[in-house]
Amino acid sequence: MKLTKKIPLVIIASVFVFYACKKKEKSPSKDEIKEEVIATYNKVSDASLCEPSWFPHSQTPAPEEGKGSPFDVSSTTNGIFHQWSWQKFLWLTKPDGDAKLPLFLNPSETYQVDSHLGKIAPISGASVVLEDTAQAGSSGILRTNPAYNPKNNEEETVFYSIHVSPTLYDAAQKFKDSIISGKLGKDNLSSFPVGSLELKVSWVTVDAIPENKRANYFTTVGAINDGNGNFTNTQVALLGMHVVGVVENHPEFIWATFEHDDLAPSYNWKEDKASSDSDKLLFKKGSTTGIKGIYWDTITKQPLELYKNYDLFKYGVPVDAKGDFMKTCQQEPINFDNIKRINACVKKNLDKEAGPWKHYFYNGSIWIDTDGLNTEAQAKLLVKYGDTLDVSTPGAIARGSLNNANVTMETYTQTFNNSLSEIDADNLANCFSCHNAVSYTGDKSPIYISHVFDAFIKRAEGKSKSQVEKLKAKQEMEDYMRKKLN
Repeated sequence: MKLTKKIPLVIIASVFVFYACKKKEKSPSKDEIKEEVIATYNKVSDASLCEPSWFPHSQTPAPEEGKGSPFDVSSTTNGIFHQWSWQKFLWLTKPDGDAKLPLFLNPSETYQVDSHLGKIAPISGASVVLEDTAQAGSSGILRTNPAYNPKNNEEETVFYSIHVSPTLYDAAQKFKDSIISGKLGKDNLSSFPVGSLELKVSWVTVDAIPENKRANYFTTVGAINDGNGNFTNTQVALLGMHVVGVVENHPEFIWATFEHDDLAPSYNWKEDKASSDSDKLLFKKGSTTGIKGIYWDTITKQPLELYKNYDLFKYGVPVDAKGDFMKTCQQEPINFDNIKRINACVKKNLDKEAGPWKHYFYNGSIWIDTDGLNTEAQAKLLVKYGDTLDVSTPGAIARGSLNNANVTMETYTQTFNNSLSEIDADNLANCFSCHNAVSYTGDKSPIYISHVFDAFIKRAEGKSKSQVEKLKAKQEMEDYMRKKLN
């Protein structure tokens, strides 16, 4: 299904001029970060990651997240974050009720919202409403490889939906009321409660997928906006999902991401290329070298090389040109091996069951080291580091997959550099590059890590939708320039 008119993109004109004139608050230096590291990383690998209680998939229980959970400790291990990520995804995607839709599409479990936290009205006959196409940061529009389905032989546009838990939605309302009334300052140490959840999901019409492969994707009916406000109910396939949730002692959220396994290859740094012997949904058969496949050209409004999208780093774990793990603040190969092992274990169990979910994999997650800190100290840590939570050099506080991204959602912002040779531990891009404790207007609080809340409170303060989008674009460009000038 082709768009007859593009959804309006975020206007970013004059942002570069603004940034050049704006004196940005000084971020902590690498030496200061090293001196201030607040906990040591637990180097012991978890012996067991994939739990028998998660299966069958139809009975996956919700993961423990609050008091008494694996996170309710003073010293964490790497494995529990990967366990939460996979179990949460399995719980969210298990069939719910007679409709057999996954749990996350049950309106009593999550609300579908727009990027400003406004509830989206359902459309009869559809389980999800799809009108957003612009990727964050680049405003790029992702389109599929026509050769993946020769029968259709057309590129199709990838759409996005956002879903939040009632826990997050209700907390956002309370924070908004308190800020507007003056009971809570714009600068504050408040955090979203345990159980707060945000999902971002990528979708495409099944026309992009060969008929003999459609059973490998979760499909449902989506109401697709044609760009003119007209919606058509269309069979759509789920491509990827960000699972972002608050657990005990982690007000920054755990940022986990999942992808279908037939979308695109990972870049082979040792061979300096991304390649595939067969057509994939986002990657045309053959190979590419360099950054062209994941670089959005704002002039031509397309990537520099068509249908050559790829995951920059497997599992979001950065490596150098030799294929060796970069020296960062994350202990490797423990993190990489844990992701690899838990993926293999889950797939082995799902292979015993019918359904499409065995064809999705976990591409990593990122979080902050808050070990040994109480609630107030955790919030102060996030505010102190502000927009430098993404720093990945040795001694910094980020943990997990330090270049975490989803090939369907951060396709063109997997790096802020102009070439792959420029990428090193000093300039890795991840979720915290944009999602941090500094709001679009410079206010500081852990609650601004959620962009949907940040936009929501700005609207409540009287700013129009276009004004909020310009503020968002300005901040994203500042984050981009900070990385470029690091």
